[in-house]
Amino acid sequence: MAMILARKLLQRRSPQLLRWQSSFPQAAVKNDVASRASAELELPPFDYAPPPYSGPSGDEILAKRREYLSPSLFHFYKNPLNVVEGKKQYLFDEKGKRYLDAFGGIATVCCGHCHPDVVDAIINQTKRLQHSTVLYLNHAIADFAQALASKLPGNLKVVFFTNSGTEANELAIMIARLYTGCHDIISLRNAYHGNAAGTMGATAQSIWKFNVVQSGVHHVVNPDPYRGIFGSDGEKYARDVQDVINFGTSGNVAAFISEAIQGVGGIVELAPGYLPAAYSMVKKAGGLCIADEVQAGFARIGSHFWGFESHGVVPDIVTMAKGIGNGIPLGAVVTTPEIAEVLTRRCYFNTFGGNPVCTAAGLAVLKVIEKEKLQQNALLVGSYLKERLTALKDKYELIGDVRGRGLMLGVELVADRELKTPAKAETLHVMDQMKELGVLIGKGGYYGNVFRITPPLCFTKEDADFLADAMDLTLSRM
Repeated sequence: MAMILARKLLQRRSPQLLRWQSSFPQAAVKNDVASRASAELELPPFDYAPPPYSGPSGDEILAKRREYLSPSLFHFYKNPLNVVEGKKQYLFDEKGKRYLDAFGGIATVCCGHCHPDVVDAIINQTKRLQHSTVLYLNHAIADFAQALASKLPGNLKVVFFTNSGTEANELAIMIARLYTGCHDIISLRNAYHGNAAGTMGATAQSIWKFNVVQSGVHHVVNPDPYRGIFGSDGEKYARDVQDVINFGTSGNVAAFISEAIQGVGGIVELAPGYLPAAYSMVKKAGGLCIADEVQAGFARIGSHFWGFESHGVVPDIVTMAKGIGNGIPLGAVVTTPEIAEVLTRRCYFNTFGGNPVCTAAGLAVLKVIEKEKLQQNALLVGSYLKERLTALKDKYELIGDVRGRGLMLGVELVADRELKTPAKAETLHVMDQMKELGVLIGKGGYYGNVFRITPPLCFTKEDADFLADAMDLTLSRM
C-alpha cells in the first residue's frame, strides 16, 4: 500500500517540483543519507583491527584490471571495493573500514576468513611438501578422502579430487556417460553447474552465460515454488522429466543433475517432492542421479550436512567445491565403488587435484565445522535471520519473497507483487546503499533481482540483526 501511495504522489508532482529536484545536488543528498545511516547503525564489536595498508589504491588496481585482465570480468558496486584483509565474517578495505561479509561464504569461505586452524594446516603442509602426484604415497589425500566419505550416506565412499566445481561436474557427467553407455543428460532450467563447455551446456542460463549447445543435454521445467507454474507441487514438475525420457531420448538416460537449492539461480529451493519423483524416474530409465552440492553442501543449510538430504534422497554421485577448502582451489566427486570402477577402463588423472596442501586444508575445514558446531550455528542463526527478513517482507511491498535454509537465504525484490515484476534497478540501489552501511550481500537469479545472503558459517545473531537493520533502513529511505 505504501508503494502504491508513493507512486500516486510521484505522479501528482508538478513539473516545477520535478525540475527543482533534478537540479538538486544528488551527490550531497547521497552522502548525507549515508553519513546519517552510519550514525544510526553500528557493526557488532570485533576485537581486531588491521594494520595500516600501504599497497596500491583501488583506482590503481581497477586501472590495471582494465588494461591487463579479461574485459568479461565485472565487479559489484558503482565504486568497487578494494578488499585488503579478512578475518572471520568480516572484510576490511584499504582505509581500514570493516564490512560484514554476508556473501563470501558461498564463494569459498565456509569457516570464516583466514581461520587459524585452516591457515596453520596449509602452512605446515606447504613447509613439508607442496605437491606430489598420486603416483606416490602421501597421507594427506587419503586422510581427507576417508573423512569426506564418512560424511556421506550409503555406499558413497570413493573420492576423486579436482580443482573446482566446474571440473567436478564435468567429471561427474563423464562418469555417468561412461557407466551407463548413454549420452543424454537432464538438467534444470535456471541451474548453474560451471564454466566449461559441458557444464555450460547443462546450465541452461543463456541469459547470462554463453549459450553453449551440447548434444544430448535436455533442460526440464524448473520446480520453482515462487515463480513456477505448479507452485509447491514437486510431483507435477517432475512429469516433465518423464516426458523428456519418453519423447526426447531413446528411453534411457545417462544422468540427471541438480542442485538441492539453486545458488546462482537465486537461492531457489526445489518444490517438495520433486527430487524423489525425478530420481525415481531417472533410475527406472537406467540413469544416475548427480547431486551438485558445490554451494549447498558442507553444513550450510543447517538442518543437514548436504542439501540433498533435506529431500530424503540418496544420489549416485555427489559433487562439491567452494566451501570445501575455505578459499583453497579444491573440488571433489564422490561416488560408489561400482560406478568408480568405470574410470579404470582408461587412464584418468588430475595433475593438481588432491595435492597435499589443498587436501590438508579440506581436512582442517571438516574438523573446524565439527569443533565449532558450525552446522548447528547455521541452523540457529539462519532461522533467526530468515525470521527477520520475513518481517521486512511484511513491511515492504518491494520484497516479493524470502526463501532458503540455514545460511543460504534469498530475498527477491519485485516492483509489483501480483505480477512479480523483477525490480532490477532497486536491487542494485539497495546493494550499493547497504555497502555504504557496512554490509556486503550478493546478487543472483534469472532476472538479477535476488539478494543472495550466504555468509561464513560463523555468522552470529548480532550480525544477523545488523544485516536486517541495514536492509530495513535502506528500504525505508527509498
